[in-house]
Amino acid sequence: MNSDALIKQYCKELRFGRNLYDNYKKIQASDYADFLAQLLKLELDNRELTRKNRNLRAAGFDIIKTFEGYSFSQIQIPPALDVEQLKTASFVDKKENLILYGPVGTGKSHLATAIGVAACSSGKRVRFFRTASLVNQLSEAKAKGELKRFMRLIEKTDLLICDEWGYIPFEKEGSQLLFQIISECYERRSVIITTNLEFSKWNGIFYDEKLTSAIIDRLVHHSHLLVYTGPSHRLTHSTMKSQ
Repeated sequence: MNSDALIKQYCKELRFGRNLYDNYKKIQASDYADFLAQLLKLELDNRELTRKNRNLRAAGFDIIKTFEGYSFSQIQIPPALDVEQLKTASFVDKKENLILYGPVGTGKSHLATAIGVAACSSGKRVRFFRTASLVNQLSEAKAKGELKRFMRLIEKTDLLICDEWGYIPFEKEGSQLLFQIISECYERRSVIITTNLEFSKWNGIFYDEKLTSAIIDRLVHHSHLLVYTGPSHRLTHSTMKSQ
């Protein structure tokens, strides 16, 4: 067996990425040590890319969105936070939360997703849910006796994104299960919530003042509030306006 065939076989047996075998001939090195260093760098880059793609698949985003073309001009960002921290998702390292509040269609879900994608790219584990879907999945898991298993998925998460918080009110059990999720995340992982409801109206979601207060208390303790002040992007750019 010639050297090329042996390298291909060893790459497969050692579970190295295909990228290493496909590109090792292109390496221009000054000596054996330099060649080995570049070869190992190829494998590290391949593993990093594989990890990022795995994180993105596991996150469950509805659609992948990035910061490209995203405007922060109509968002009130608190002084303790800046755009760079949002783009790098560095607040996740500090177990801080974000509450994105504003009218429908102003770009809250886009920003939450873009931050989640950035977090995935930096090696963090992210889970994205429409809040109503999260509650439904929790209820189904409980009914099947699989709630502990579902909670373990949350426990392994660095950033939990709850999109469209408050769009649909919840039954008592759903409210309690969502509270359980927020309690489990408290000071252990970051949470991003997108909502068009101010805090004073959250009792209309949960129908329990004590539960509502407990959820708000845990969310706001290490949180940044971003307020959206602009018009709906969807209405502004609707094709119907040109008809």
